[in-house]
Amino acid sequence: MLKSFLTKIRWVVGVQLGLDHRRFFTSLRGVPRFVSDWRRFRQDYAGRMDFKPCLFDRFEEGGSTKDEYFWQDLLVARMVFAEHPQKHVDIGSRVDGFVAHLASFRDIEVFDVRPITTVIPGVTFRQADLMKPLTTAAAGEGYCDSLSCLHAIEHFGLGRYGDPIDAQGYERGLANMAALLQAGGRFYLSTPIGVERVDFNANRVFDPRTILACAQRQGLVLKQLTVISSGGDVENNTVTDQWLLTLSQAAYNLGVFVFEKQAGVKG
Repeated sequence: MLKSFLTKIRWVVGVQLGLDHRRFFTSLRGVPRFVSDWRRFRQDYAGRMDFKPCLFDRFEEGGSTKDEYFWQDLLVARMVFAEHPQKHVDIGSRVDGFVAHLASFRDIEVFDVRPITTVIPGVTFRQADLMKPLTTAAAGEGYCDSLSCLHAIEHFGLGRYGDPIDAQGYERGLANMAALLQAGGRFYLSTPIGVERVDFNANRVFDPRTILACAQRQGLVLKQLTVISSGGDVENNTVTDQWLLTLSQAAYNLGVFVFEKQAGVKG
């Protein structure tokens, strides 16, 4: 309980207020080396030198590969590439991650409750609230054969991104997304899973069985479940009742669900 409380305090202070104590103290370690390097470089360089220390980077790896976003974006992009769908639509996933991955090799259409004003090659953007049915000609029933919503549905209805407050927002969102998908189409959905709760107004954490039950009501059949820990460990198991129970009792993991829509179901 104390560890969970301290983790949330660190998240508020570090992520929301921008006060990262880990970065601060790690950067202090880099001050002596910076001063030494400055003096050595100055001895052999007579040109202009401005003061712009980068104290933290020397203590990091060459890139971040232990992050759940890194793994979900990479793995799902590879799945979409392998399936080679005719039309892929994304709902609210990270533009500077998953969407960019897909746009590097195919066209993609993106729906998000917030605007995106940048023109991005290969990306068609439409602003929309998926807690409401998309009834326009632009996106009707059976609109696409491939659909993704990565690390987004847990925010529906919590007001974090300017969306209206709706305690059943995720259920409405899932129903409306399922309606976009053609029979036989693939739906890639990722969301936090563990002890079910609402961390207001950041996100929900779902019991994985809640997601499966909600998906089943929309005619979505589970084909694969990949679990990514907060430390970046990737786990693929045969989905059993015992595994789902174990996942439902964990504090936090990221579940990447791959569904297929059954024929004859409108969503």
